[in-house]
Amino acid sequence: ETTPLIAHRAVEWLYEAGVPRAALQFLPGAGRKVGTALTGTPGVNGVVFTGSTQTAQIINKNMAAHLAPDAFLIAETGGLNAMIVDSTALPEQAVRDIVASGFQSAGQRCSALRCLYVQDDIAEDLLTMLEGAMDELVIGDSWDLATDVGPVIDAKAQADQLDYLGRHKLRKQIQVPNNLTGTFVPPSLIEIKSIADLEREIFGPVLHVARFKAKDLLHIVEAINATGYGLTFGLHTRIDDRVEDVSRAIEAGNIYINRNQIGAVVGSQPFGGDGLSGTGPKAGGPNYLDRFGRPDQIRLTPSKGKPISAKTAQAALNALPKPSTAPLSVTDMPGPTGESNRLSTFARGPVLCLGPDASSAEIQAGLAHLVECPALRIAPGASGDYALDGVLPPEALETLEGFALVALWADAASARPYREALARRNGPILPLVMGRDLESYAITEKHICVDTTAAGGNATLLAKVGEETLN
Repeated sequence: ETTPLIAHRAVEWLYEAGVPRAALQFLPGAGRKVGTALTGTPGVNGVVFTGSTQTAQIINKNMAAHLAPDAFLIAETGGLNAMIVDSTALPEQAVRDIVASGFQSAGQRCSALRCLYVQDDIAEDLLTMLEGAMDELVIGDSWDLATDVGPVIDAKAQADQLDYLGRHKLRKQIQVPNNLTGTFVPPSLIEIKSIADLEREIFGPVLHVARFKAKDLLHIVEAINATGYGLTFGLHTRIDDRVEDVSRAIEAGNIYINRNQIGAVVGSQPFGGDGLSGTGPKAGGPNYLDRFGRPDQIRLTPSKGKPISAKTAQAALNALPKPSTAPLSVTDMPGPTGESNRLSTFARGPVLCLGPDASSAEIQAGLAHLVECPALRIAPGASGDYALDGVLPPEALETLEGFALVALWADAASARPYREALARRNGPILPLVMGRDLESYAITEKHICVDTTAAGGNATLLAKVGEETLN
């Protein structure tokens, strides 16, 4: 609701381009009012949202209560995006990309760098260079081409960020010129011990920096994953094996090697995260448009069966084999010379197949297995390995852990309690799949963008040094 004029002009252009007015409506207003009304109006078949994780969860609950249980939600939310710079990185390139990732657009990008990790061996020198680069930032009117950092979106955001900065010890801060009026926040650098120190995303020109020892690199990756967010991640290194190891271990949707981590390009760098950072599929990617189609309708009447306790279901989930970590597919995406763009798909995780009968649960498990996701079948008459004979009560979905999605081909009245229970969960938004498009929900996407021109130096020597450092 803070940018209605921009949205209005964009819609006017779409009308001029031939988009029928009956197919596109512009409804400005406060999100709490208009958004709540739209996402709670029966007949709406799907919602696409970009914004905070908290607001996405509110939307999800509203949809579960009022829309059809199979109405889809595509949510692209925030992140505690990190970048790691090791001792082999070219400091000039790293500083260039840190400044762009952390301060361009006044840090108001969901992909923006929030937490920088610098290896101890080079930390002081690199941070001195970074502070020098910050000194060169021009704060001013965004209409001026010379401006590097403009204002934040509104007075509320400004007050929140200034309050945050006032409660922290600053390593570096660039002062806003006295002759400027507007909602400016000074670009700031805060030194912390770990990404775990970040309580939430600060959506502005505020960069946190932590140091690490070479032997702790993979522990740092684990700490980043432990935040639950997984949108963008950056790595500056000239060791190929390290790129492979870290890219494989990091749980982020978009990974950038030896370049900045903002400004994804449609068709080249499909964009979107996992966990608390979004639902998928990636915007601008090959799997996005299909989500807007309605899959084959399968509406079966549930059969009666004995209730399966949450404790019994949890034990069965815990006994499932681990999902495959190998990519299901790897696609080279188009891009500029000197840049590699590669999109990979992976198994999302265990699937709860609730039938509602044994036959449909078996089919659901087969679809999950096609994309190498383990499956637990819970339905009356289900038998064999990884199966429970009975009915899982909807409320069990609020507390069960270790599954990525639920498949249920039941009528709307029977399915709604399960949709509502999923929406009441804390953490990532998990879907209820009510059609044969289960495979598209059961995959996750990871994109890796590499600046192939940024290596420099003696790569063989660097690989040897890197190996010795880690050992």
